[in-house]
Amino acid sequence: MSKTYHFIGIKGTGMGALACILHDENYEVNGSDIEKYIFTEESLKERNIPYTTFDAKNIKDGDTVIIGAAFDRSNPEVAAALDNPNVKAYYYFDFLGEFAKNYKSISVAGTHGKSTTTGLLGTLLPRLAKSGYLIGDGHGNMPEGSEYFVFESCEFQRHFLCYHPDYAILTNIEMDHVDYYKDIDDYVSAFQSFADQVGKKIVYFGDDPYLPNLQYKVPAVSYGLKDGNDYQAIHVEQGPFGMHFDILHDKEVIAHIELPEASDTFLQDALGSFALCHELGLSSEEIVDGLKDFKGIARRSVIEKVGDSVLVDDYAHHPTAIRYLIDGARKRFPDKKVIALYKPDRYSRLQYFLDGFADSLNTADEVVLCDFPKNAVREDASITVTIQDLLAKCKNARLLDIDDASAKVLYDMGPAVYLFMSSKDIYLLKDKLKVLLVKIGCVRNSHNFFNYKRLHILEKFFIQRWIRFLSCVIIR
Repeated sequence: MSKTYHFIGIKGTGMGALACILHDENYEVNGSDIEKYIFTEESLKERNIPYTTFDAKNIKDGDTVIIGAAFDRSNPEVAAALDNPNVKAYYYFDFLGEFAKNYKSISVAGTHGKSTTTGLLGTLLPRLAKSGYLIGDGHGNMPEGSEYFVFESCEFQRHFLCYHPDYAILTNIEMDHVDYYKDIDDYVSAFQSFADQVGKKIVYFGDDPYLPNLQYKVPAVSYGLKDGNDYQAIHVEQGPFGMHFDILHDKEVIAHIELPEASDTFLQDALGSFALCHELGLSSEEIVDGLKDFKGIARRSVIEKVGDSVLVDDYAHHPTAIRYLIDGARKRFPDKKVIALYKPDRYSRLQYFLDGFADSLNTADEVVLCDFPKNAVREDASITVTIQDLLAKCKNARLLDIDDASAKVLYDMGPAVYLFMSSKDIYLLKDKLKVLLVKIGCVRNSHNFFNYKRLHILEKFFIQRWIRFLSCVIIR
């Protein structure tokens, strides 16, 4: 195929995933973005997808240009693409809506849990039929001959109303994107509009305060922990081992689930994924086996054990997500100190949820904050919050930067479970701490080795002397 796709903002999580999918479909794909490293680059490099910095000269006649949601005409490439009559230009969400029509489409929407649920479905659906996926962690895949396509659907500025999926999972509703939605009623109305566009079936979290009250035009199936849900998790146990639970459906236990994670959010995501796949025709046994194959996704509770410490990288950027992550860490590692590290992304979100962020962070043993990204902008004159406002409300809190000196401070605070939480680049501080932990651990281990060797030599010396003494006694 000769068609070339150019991505403006190719390092965006959704953009990078879509670029990978189109590459898998054998199209020519390239893109542009800022020079700064973003973790989504890894998937692009694996496929040798070329990308460069922004330049109007990157826009070529005949290209199909896909524009990231964060960009407008102030970007030279966006202006060049929109003004060129020989270029087809789409915003990301518009193109994705059209692209999804080529498959039996499954959309995952909700305030929390979208990426993990999409990742779970991306693991499970191939047991039903060839399937592709687009996850908001920068990963996308489209095997040749795919029948199903599952993709993450973000409610930001009602972008998910560009999608008309065959099936949908609604994970939960909690106020977010306060720079756009005027109140919770406005926010809920967006999900109602989205539900109206689903073609065949909806699976929703029945314990949510809002989702059971939506009007569904297609068959709707609920999941949750409370009585009355179509798929109910019962006999739930969580701890250092992970989690165990049974699934009750039609008054019958149809599955026993054992997973290595320990968190209420992952339980909900796994249960919702089970419900949809079961509704699509997968047997309980196939789903249970498939859940065991799930390897996690980027920046969603990614756990690394380094020496006596545990490093967790997570996208959590909402008070509820932060609270759940800290709670999960305590269940999984009950004997370790928990340090919560958070870097805010939007001034409006921090101002709106200031007390909520503080309350959630304060459930950790210690709190570390990083300041807003340098390119973060205040949405309007009423937004006056600063990182100091949050720092003042957090107990045992300190402000650090993303540098080697801060990594050393973190090291001295350990050993601990370090929770790195942000939609931004706090994972770079995690990487610096990991290097330090490994480096110092190696030195410590080398010292231990030499101490052991020295002890072994002394031990050998005294044994030899003792044998000589005994020999002399026996001879005499």
